[in-house]
Amino acid sequence: MGITFKFIAAALSAAALTATANPLEKTECIAPAKPGGGFDLTCKLVQSALQGGKFIADPMRVTYMPGGIGAVAYNTVIAQRPDAANAIVAFSGGSLLSLAQGKFGRYTENDVRWVAAIGTDYGAVVVAENSPFKTLKDVMAAMKADPSKVVLGAGGTVGSQDWMKAALTARAGGVNPKTMRYVAFEGGGEALTALQGGHIQVFTGDAAEAGQQIKAGAKVRILAVMNDKRLAGDMSNIPTAAEQGFDVNWPIVRGFYVGPKVSDADYKTWTDTFNKLMATPAFDKLRTERGLFPMALTGAPLETYVKKQVDGYRKLADDFGLNVVPAK
Repeated sequence: MGITFKFIAAALSAAALTATANPLEKTECIAPAKPGGGFDLTCKLVQSALQGGKFIADPMRVTYMPGGIGAVAYNTVIAQRPDAANAIVAFSGGSLLSLAQGKFGRYTENDVRWVAAIGTDYGAVVVAENSPFKTLKDVMAAMKADPSKVVLGAGGTVGSQDWMKAALTARAGGVNPKTMRYVAFEGGGEALTALQGGHIQVFTGDAAEAGQQIKAGAKVRILAVMNDKRLAGDMSNIPTAAEQGFDVNWPIVRGFYVGPKVSDADYKTWTDTFNKLMATPAFDKLRTERGLFPMALTGAPLETYVKKQVDGYRKLADDFGLNVVPAK
């Protein structure tokens, strides 16, 4: 009887521990690249916002998991940490483009739980501060004269989001994307370092990450943003690609997902928390400071958005003759 009582007590204790487990304790944000790029920016924004708004008691840990511009993190979370309820992983529009092309291995957009989209960024064409290129027209004129003499680079290989921005811009300027000289890096931070070191001449990255790096002292200039209208705030003086004669529009969603086996209750805790967080003026201020623009989707609406985007990227990849993998 004593053994039975002890067994029941232990079971009740374990149940109590399970019931009170909180996904907002000892939180972690995984940035699937090296420090300094858009994933890092996304994690640090939420790290500051959750702590500042007292949604979490302890500071959120940011960890870096570079490899395949998100592929290593995606595969690791699904295969090794599928039920890690306290770990959110940053994603971007580039992640969705990679999924459309099967760059995350055997997994598709249906293999994780999409938690929240917290803002949007836009593509940008960036050069070193001492670059002879003063406008996007200068870049395109040089590429049209001799594509081999203009070295572009960004975070991702052929078919990646940053490559696609370069390819779309080249095509808009009458240059065959297949003739581009393009160097791939593991994340935007690494590409910006190469740009300042003179290893590449043009970086096709993201406006917010470039803006943050400029504030931090990076010696670079943004020549154009890929939106149908100029961005607000600090970037209001930067012309759009369309203004300079190149009709390229590339919005970049930024947000988070969790593993496929995170419980419905823990998933709801995250979506509810993001809904409350994104409704606060403090979050709006932090997002604006990082150059991101409003976009707030959680749960089912985000899942619908993601699937629609991936489907659109499959069509775009096919248009460029890239590999396309259907959803399973």
